[in-house]
Amino acid sequence: MFLTPEIITLTIVNTLLFLFATIAFFNAVKIVRFYDRDATSEYQYDLEKKSYLSATIIKFIFYLKIPLFIFFVYTLDDLSNILPGAMCAAGVVNATVYGTPLLFLKIINLYIFALWIVLNAEDMQYESQPYVKEKFLLYVFAYALLVAEIIMQTTMFASMDVNSVVDCCGKIFSTTAQTYLAMILGAPKELLLGLFYGLYILILAAFVLKNRYIYALANLFFVAFSLITLIAFFGTYIYEQPSHHCPFCLLQRDYNYIGYLLYIVLFLGTFFGIVNGVIGFAEDKKRIFFKRSLVFNTLYILLVSYFPLAYYLKNGVWL
Repeated sequence: MFLTPEIITLTIVNTLLFLFATIAFFNAVKIVRFYDRDATSEYQYDLEKKSYLSATIIKFIFYLKIPLFIFFVYTLDDLSNILPGAMCAAGVVNATVYGTPLLFLKIINLYIFALWIVLNAEDMQYESQPYVKEKFLLYVFAYALLVAEIIMQTTMFASMDVNSVVDCCGKIFSTTAQTYLAMILGAPKELLLGLFYGLYILILAAFVLKNRYIYALANLFFVAFSLITLIAFFGTYIYEQPSHHCPFCLLQRDYNYIGYLLYIVLFLGTFFGIVNGVIGFAEDKKRIFFKRSLVFNTLYILLVSYFPLAYYLKNGVWL
């Protein structure tokens, strides 16, 4: 294992997160097992105090995880200057078997912790706090994923060999390689784009019908096909190179950090859509989440669609 200031920082912060998260975890287990909102005993009063403490800790973890995730991506990009063969974060992620699962796990954890924040805020709206057990049961699950993430991240950094040559993003995302990713990227663009825009139309239909379950499911698939089409099609027009499919180079200064905007907008649009199907909000709040999701999803559609259209108007041809 080699150490850089970024890796040391991530390790220290993750250690602190683990300590705080463990305190909240033990309190959460007690609350899930013994909390009774109708009881008036001293123990129940103590559990209520623990619930407020734990909620504060969990909110702190989530609000720290957002900049920490961005810093993690920055660290991967910075490590590409050290690992031979890597030209961006893609090579660093692919340097060990833990990189890709870790990245997906971090994204899943962002969705889950954000869901917990919304559920907690909804619970605090009512004097009876109807979601106390549900939100802490969700946290028990989130804690297990957080611990898995911390262990996997530590293992990934420990497994990296500065003397080992890794693949560059051009090879990793090549459409000619014999991999499942290459098969997906090599699929007909008309099929991928049809599914991508078709899902957006389904989102619009579910919005009009106010069907939160179909809306949430459509958003779940929309995340996957948005990333696939960004790598397979839209990204090539941002790079203006038909063979450049890397989703990490979009985060670099050469492309005006456009990746940060695209990923944040996609996260917000799909999160507000998914959470609307999970939590039974009141009608007024349900409409707010519907509108937020649709606004961000539409913004994402407009942003990614702009690049191929602008390229065609400028050059008169498609890539």
